[in-house]
Amino acid sequence: MVALVSWESHYTVDDDKQLKVRVLPETNTSLTPAQALAGLRDKPAVTFSDTKLSEQPRWFTFDTLAANGDVPVIEFPSRHSIDLACWDAVTLSLLGKSSRSASDGAMSPVKSGFALALDNTPSQILCRGSFVGPARLTVSQWPADQLSRSVEQYHRKSGLLDGGMIVLTLFVLTTALINRQGLYVLFAGWLIMNLRVGALSAGWDTQWLGQVVPAEWLLLSRSVSIALYAVATLTLYQTLFRKDLARSRFVGPLQVMEWMCLPLLVAAFIMPYSMFLPLMWAVTGFGLLWMTMGLVSIIVESHTRVAFWFAASFAVTFLSGFAELISAALGMRDLLGVVNSVTAALASSLLAALAVAEQMRLETEKRIAAQAELQHAYEAMPVGLFTLDVYGQFLSANPAVDKMLGLAIVPGRTRWKQFFADEVWRQLHDQVHSADDAELEIQNREGTRRFLVRATLARSRIEGVLQDITEQAKATEQLKFMANNDPLTKIFNRRGIERMFDTAAVQLAGGKPLALAYLDLDRFKLINDLFGHNAGDEVLKQVCERISMMLAGGQQVGRVGGDEFVIVMPDTTIPLASLICRGIVDRISATPYRVGDKAFHVRGSIGLIEVSRGMPMKDAISTADRACREAKGGHSEGLVVYERNASAFHEREAELNLVARLAAPNATDGMFLEMQPIMSLKAPAASLNFEVLLRMRDPDGNVMAAGPIISAAEKSGRAGVIDRWVLATTLAWIAQNAESLTNTQFVCMNLSGASLNDESFVQDTFDLLARYVHITNKLCLEITESVALHDLDNTRRFIDQVRNFGVKVALDDFGAGYTSFSYLKELPADVLKIDGNFIVNINAHPANVAIVEAIVSLAVNLGMKTIAEWAEDSATVQTLADIGVDYVQGYAIARSMAPEKLLSGQSSAAFIADDDVAKLVASLGSARPLAA
Repeated sequence: MVALVSWESHYTVDDDKQLKVRVLPETNTSLTPAQALAGLRDKPAVTFSDTKLSEQPRWFTFDTLAANGDVPVIEFPSRHSIDLACWDAVTLSLLGKSSRSASDGAMSPVKSGFALALDNTPSQILCRGSFVGPARLTVSQWPADQLSRSVEQYHRKSGLLDGGMIVLTLFVLTTALINRQGLYVLFAGWLIMNLRVGALSAGWDTQWLGQVVPAEWLLLSRSVSIALYAVATLTLYQTLFRKDLARSRFVGPLQVMEWMCLPLLVAAFIMPYSMFLPLMWAVTGFGLLWMTMGLVSIIVESHTRVAFWFAASFAVTFLSGFAELISAALGMRDLLGVVNSVTAALASSLLAALAVAEQMRLETEKRIAAQAELQHAYEAMPVGLFTLDVYGQFLSANPAVDKMLGLAIVPGRTRWKQFFADEVWRQLHDQVHSADDAELEIQNREGTRRFLVRATLARSRIEGVLQDITEQAKATEQLKFMANNDPLTKIFNRRGIERMFDTAAVQLAGGKPLALAYLDLDRFKLINDLFGHNAGDEVLKQVCERISMMLAGGQQVGRVGGDEFVIVMPDTTIPLASLICRGIVDRISATPYRVGDKAFHVRGSIGLIEVSRGMPMKDAISTADRACREAKGGHSEGLVVYERNASAFHEREAELNLVARLAAPNATDGMFLEMQPIMSLKAPAASLNFEVLLRMRDPDGNVMAAGPIISAAEKSGRAGVIDRWVLATTLAWIAQNAESLTNTQFVCMNLSGASLNDESFVQDTFDLLARYVHITNKLCLEITESVALHDLDNTRRFIDQVRNFGVKVALDDFGAGYTSFSYLKELPADVLKIDGNFIVNINAHPANVAIVEAIVSLAVNLGMKTIAEWAEDSATVQTLADIGVDYVQGYAIARSMAPEKLLSGQSSAAFIADDDVAKLVASLGSARPLAA
């Protein structure tokens, strides 16, 4: 700045003389030089004339000055001039002419305009010129040497501008490529456009990089340069201040400016230069206004230096244009020596570069801060982060890796193989080269720690994450163990033993045997009840230890219940499995189990089966459980064995087939009813009473008893369907044969426990009773004692409701539970049906006689009748009659029969076939009707 302001310029020129001119615009009619000269005589002399964008040719004349011994040169400096021709105003002879593409005579292009150099300069010269743009017509007379110095200054400024701007542009572009920043590329483009606009302002846009711009390209290049400069300036502005502007009120106008960029570029190509310039001035004026207001707002609100430098760049550009106007108007040419288009372009570019540099600095600071945060996160990360080269050498590692491996990693010296096996490195190396990502669970060389490593190959380096999963692996192994093992005894649980069975069952296809045992501890519940679960748990542990000691060769035991176990013995024949199970039974009960100062004796029962090919485990366990229950009966010293073709398997298969049949929609197909007479011991010939019994024909035509049918129905959830069919069929049959059943006082029918708990069945029962209400007084529903006591309140409600229809109620199998007496007063039953186990061989067991006598006495006192079932001989009938039993049922009276046959008799006694029984019955007293 000192040099520019204070020092003397090497290229100072000050001998040019501005000549006054008379100007005559040419109208639509072309003029000859003589006509133009005549028209100019009355025109006033002026120092300059503005074309005001008019493109009509202009004639002008001026008087030259005395040369004082030097050869004068006339300069026409307008950069907007297109062509120029001059004549001697006295002789009208052509002195010379020139355009941007060719010259003739004494006229030639000089700097941004033209010059006329004559040996003998006329005193008056007439010229005609064409102009495009905001041209200002001026004429200067120079000494030849001073004009040469001025031309040197012109080209020096041009070179200074081109060189400085291009060097700056290359520097910025190089920086952009190195830093991969689009902002710097944009700034480099803006600098080039600034260079061209500066050249246009200075008048040397007729050349580019020392090359002359073709005349036909000159005007187009000016329009496009101005348009591109405007677009680049707006784009740079938006890029630098996008975030700040988003919060301001200037977003809308600036978006409008963005939308106008493309039309502006199109207009630069298609519109004439004289028409494009006004449009350009209007658009850029609007844009500069809003951009300036936006800058001021940003400076005031955020005090950012980026906005300050950018505003300074704008200010220099404005001041440069203003200085040119002042210098032209007041003739202050020294001012142009300091502030001119060249210095303005350079200063504007430098200030804009400072704005970009400040933006770079801010971004660099942010990047450094982000890198510091990343470095901090890298070092504080609880998981290990590391980088390896392709040879397994650590290039970097965060502190977490040091902590996990127990050694400080030295980049470039520490190797992966120091901590992990060679095979681990090979796996990691192969995986990262064959896939995008690798994931391995590994352990250190000592095997004490487990790690999860995830890695990928990036830039020929292995970037990875190391995580210590030792505790997680232990927890996972523990969860897997708990998923398959009993937490108390540590042996398999149900899931684990099922998986063991599935694995062993596969070997059956290869002909290898498989045995399965079901073990149940006898009366183990007493230990828990009397001494607590802690004692019971300790006994269970010791039991499992004794069992495990007897197993070998892949044989495993699993706990499937509180005191129930399943033993799977693959590749074990039934004879060998029997020996093992016998040893387990003996070992369990051989010595007492000591828990503290107490000793417990435990026994066990085992059901052993030979598993056949294709048998599901649930069927195998069910069959083995059946064998175990049989062993608990005490008739086989704690062990029952079912070999492959044992009847239990066939019974189980038949049961499963029956369950499937009953689960089908046509469950009642094949069912029919039989009747078994029930005889009165008070008046045997007076009544025809009987019990309805369910029967069913299998696909082979064989008749099945009711027991398996009811059991299968309850297992399949179809008990309600069966009972509903039996009840509906029975009531319909009674109603159909009511005239033949005049001597019938009651018809017994059993209800299953599952049906009583089925709300749908209960409601259907009430509907059926309501439909057949005229015969319901003959119906007697039998409810098993155990079912009645299971839900006393529900049973009482049911009894009360069916009795409202006149139905009688009997408690079936009474006395089997030995706990019924205290509940009889709660159940309004009509009949007690004594359990058959007390009746069979009653005369051989005096205790049974006493029990039956007590039940009869209790029933009499409660106003109930008694029925004894399973009476098989005359002696039993005699004893029952002596005790006072009211009714008797069994083979001694009659077996079950078809309903048609039952209708053939007048009383139950009519069906007696045994002579001894018949004689006994004949001697009994008269009948007494069954009380309601």
